[in-house]
Amino acid sequence: MRNQFRVVDFIVDFLRRQDVGHVFGVGGANIEDLYDAMEHAESGPLGVVAKHEFSAATMADGYHRASQRLPVMAATSGAGAMNLVPGIAELRASFVPALVLIGQPPTSLDGRGSFQETSGLAGSIDAQRLFGEIAVHCVRVEDPESITDALPRALAAALDPAAPGPAVLLLPKDVQQAVLPPWDAPGPPELIPSELSSAAERDRAVGLLRSAGERQGVVVIAGEAVARADARPQLARLVRALGARVAVAPDAKDVFDDRDPRHLGIAGVIGTADVQEALEQASAVVLAGTRLPQMAGAGLHDHLKGSPVVCLDPRPPFLEPHEDLVRLTGPLGDEMAVLTEELMARNAADETPAAGPGAGPGAVGRELPVPAAGLTPPPPDLSPSGPLDMRTAATVVGAALPEGATVVSDAGNTGATVIHHVGVPVDGRFIVAMGMGGMGHSFGAGIGAAFATGRRTCVFAGDGAFFMHGMEVHTAVEHRLPVTFVIFNNNSHGMCHTREQLFFSGDYTYNLFRPARIGEGAAAMFPGLDAVTATTPDELRTALARAEATRSPSLICVDVDPTEMPPFRPFQQHAMAVGKSRPINQGVVPG
Repeated sequence: MRNQFRVVDFIVDFLRRQDVGHVFGVGGANIEDLYDAMEHAESGPLGVVAKHEFSAATMADGYHRASQRLPVMAATSGAGAMNLVPGIAELRASFVPALVLIGQPPTSLDGRGSFQETSGLAGSIDAQRLFGEIAVHCVRVEDPESITDALPRALAAALDPAAPGPAVLLLPKDVQQAVLPPWDAPGPPELIPSELSSAAERDRAVGLLRSAGERQGVVVIAGEAVARADARPQLARLVRALGARVAVAPDAKDVFDDRDPRHLGIAGVIGTADVQEALEQASAVVLAGTRLPQMAGAGLHDHLKGSPVVCLDPRPPFLEPHEDLVRLTGPLGDEMAVLTEELMARNAADETPAAGPGAGPGAVGRELPVPAAGLTPPPPDLSPSGPLDMRTAATVVGAALPEGATVVSDAGNTGATVIHHVGVPVDGRFIVAMGMGGMGHSFGAGIGAAFATGRRTCVFAGDGAFFMHGMEVHTAVEHRLPVTFVIFNNNSHGMCHTREQLFFSGDYTYNLFRPARIGEGAAAMFPGLDAVTATTPDELRTALARAEATRSPSLICVDVDPTEMPPFRPFQQHAMAVGKSRPINQGVVPG
């Protein structure tokens, strides 16, 4: 126990009081004092050292998305700080709250050409300006005693209900080491609660939705903010009150039970033509926790220009304003709960049931007709000795996931396949980063999710993502985390190769590579890691069962064909339009 308390001791004590369990980062000379404070604190967060600062940020990302717990990351100056940039950008784009603590050279060296200087003086990079652009809040702490105010303010900015995101504190080394006088420990940050929308706006929304219920019915598009607000129960009740069907944004797969008969599937560019048809047939659309960005709403924006739309989200939607667009901008869970109560009260007043095709005048609840079945692919070959492609492997892994597991998918062809063919485990979570869509995000995110939940986490990534950030497997091994890494190895940057073949001449490629033996290589690199290559469904099932029987990490490589096209609607539509007959999900183009 120290007799004097430094700024870094105050920071660690503050994090402890906020119930922060972990700090993800990479050490260095200008952040080492923070690690020293964590080591000597009576209690407090565990410092988790990543292999790369980008992965430290993605660990923080997965940690929050899996549990809603506050994530914290730490990095040193110079390249360490710069390596955080894409990870912080993902947090900002996906509205994930986080505290980011970045060390800086001592203030006495500012403007003197110090090693890794980013003070903005004497022509150096200005870190405060840089991170001020990509974070929701950035302050350089130059007066040691100001930390007692700066840290709570940063946390409040990160947790802002209207626009949460990463908040950055730049901490010069001499400030970190400075001894503080006795202080009164600050309490939790004071967050200004958002107010519910006006009764008049809610009445407009109820009127639009009840009118739509008399015609073709209502479809809800649910987005990632439902998960962030922990508002899944409120969404389910609203859907029942509306008699609606539900499509989910690609990064919100776990916000509505995909076993529920009202579940349509994925909206947007990864979705199917059947889902798009259902959305276009709806008399009204509810946007719950989504602004309808391109990935969730491609093909819908023009259609919705003149259609009734109710948007429940404090953020403005990516839609042109029109007279039948109603925005309810208060806290998402509260807005959904109050809207549900109002709908049910109106239905009760009409003495009509709240759901079903026979709903009377003015009642919400008419079911949408089931869209005509499109051309769907045949079921995958799941026989024990059959071949493995991405779809078959994803189906096998999804069927083996235990209750409570977290699924974390990377970007690209792997992500499109997994989002379609791996369900959400019962009481589990499904994480995919669609803000920046950075390759390799899943490795750190899966590790962060495992730290947050203590449950089995399954990471899906391609070989391209593995070669970018797959060495975070080492972090999982060091901490004996229950993470299963499933690597789809097509010896390529698969989506880039697909685009070369579809949209260009197809007689060249920059994106096919010499074969790599990832399973065998990982087994040799990490003694004790159960790392194998599975070539049949039976081998894959055996490897998954072996992983589930332990609390340790494992890695399973599945070699797949780089010409396998993912269920990505723009690719499929283009292939059909130009008459290219490359294999798409075993030769059949979904509708």
